[in-house]
Amino acid sequence: MSDLTLCDTDSSEEPEPSLSLRLEAAIKWEAKLLSEPKNRLALAALSTHASTAILQKPSALLHDTHVFSDQIELEGTPVTNQRSSGRCWLFASTNVFRVPIIKKYKLTGFELSQNYLFFWDKLEKANFFLEQIINTQEADLDGRLIQYLLQSPVGDGGQWDMAVNLVEKYGLIPQAFYPDSFNSKSSGRINWLITAKLREAALTLRSLGASCKSGELEIYKAKVLQEIYGVLVLSLGVPPKPDDTFTWNFHDKDGKFRSITTTPLEFYKENTGTISYGAGVIDGVLGGGDRGGVAERFSLVNDPRNEYNRLLTVERLGNVVGGRGVKYVNVSTDVMKSAAIAMIKAQRPVFFGCDVGKFAEGGRGIMDTGLFDYELGYNITLYMNKAERLRTGESSMTHAMVLSGVNIVDGKPTKWRVENSWGAESGEKGYWLMSDAWFDEYCYQVVTDPAFVSNEVLNVLKQDPISLPIWDPMGSLA
Repeated sequence: MSDLTLCDTDSSEEPEPSLSLRLEAAIKWEAKLLSEPKNRLALAALSTHASTAILQKPSALLHDTHVFSDQIELEGTPVTNQRSSGRCWLFASTNVFRVPIIKKYKLTGFELSQNYLFFWDKLEKANFFLEQIINTQEADLDGRLIQYLLQSPVGDGGQWDMAVNLVEKYGLIPQAFYPDSFNSKSSGRINWLITAKLREAALTLRSLGASCKSGELEIYKAKVLQEIYGVLVLSLGVPPKPDDTFTWNFHDKDGKFRSITTTPLEFYKENTGTISYGAGVIDGVLGGGDRGGVAERFSLVNDPRNEYNRLLTVERLGNVVGGRGVKYVNVSTDVMKSAAIAMIKAQRPVFFGCDVGKFAEGGRGIMDTGLFDYELGYNITLYMNKAERLRTGESSMTHAMVLSGVNIVDGKPTKWRVENSWGAESGEKGYWLMSDAWFDEYCYQVVTDPAFVSNEVLNVLKQDPISLPIWDPMGSLA
């Protein structure tokens, strides 16, 4: 933190104390600002162009090149595109899942159906929300909890544990069997429609709650879910069911024809086990022993507001009733980096969550704390550290992507290669570059296999978690 205080003002012109904003003061500020030629140049440039274009540092662009000491040999192809939706967590998850499948079947490219998981997630979230409303009958409608629950009951975002819930219950299918629809690529309209219906249902459930028996509430809830299912079918298409049989025909990279008949659940169980490094389950806290690598992986997070080597959870956050709750092992950034580097060296892509909008440039696909010189352009400095940004709402986890490479110099990472889901036109043919300094400040989560962390970290999973309120920044959904 800087030693700057409120007393550090321009001694040549002491401001006069005032409780209200005075126009005379603003006039003086303007005159002082525009008396400097640099500021007049800034006015001409920044008022007519995007500041991110004007204030980029050439020095940052020069060292932000896609050359890495360690990189996953088999990166998933094609580059994916979530379009105008908030499905990044589903794209990041399936981009992780597909790499061992591509390797196993010797494919030149492959994509799993994000729309399949998207459909069932919407329906599960609707059910999860209605159960939350039923279980909070005594809470004040105008109170913070209910108002927060009502904000975005079926938003597109999610978390790793929520993705695990979906694939454990519904499995996975190739994209060809349930491709994107117009409404999955542009989800705003169906989100509004389903949210409006759920808010209406919430009022009805609360009204009925005092006089109805629980069975009657469940009957009404089932009716609402039936309507929402209809909206989803008509908007996204009729989805395959977890036990539906499908036959996947394809040619591998050698031109050999192959045909596999299976179901979504079988396809998931038979193929995602290849993701696991074989560390096993830790006393049942991660999942069943026959579930494979996906269920074994868990989230490391860096939340400097809370004690490290502590287990965190977020109350009332989830998608599948009775499913796996959201859990985080809070560690230093060094522990997160160590796990990510070990996974990349073992040729395993890494799901991670970050605040993608800070010090980032989408065209070039660069995330670097030194990318923009805001002090030069706007005469303003920003001093908050990571914990303070979380406490004030200045930062939170907003986006999920995949780490596929790292550059290590003298034993320390300097930059990271990132697989995004914003299409091939963004970044370097769809891949972004993240400086290690940016990782420190704006990376919040790395999902790891148990094999790549110490026993000390694994033992944190046995703790009773510290429960954060649902509106906590760590409850934000990527």
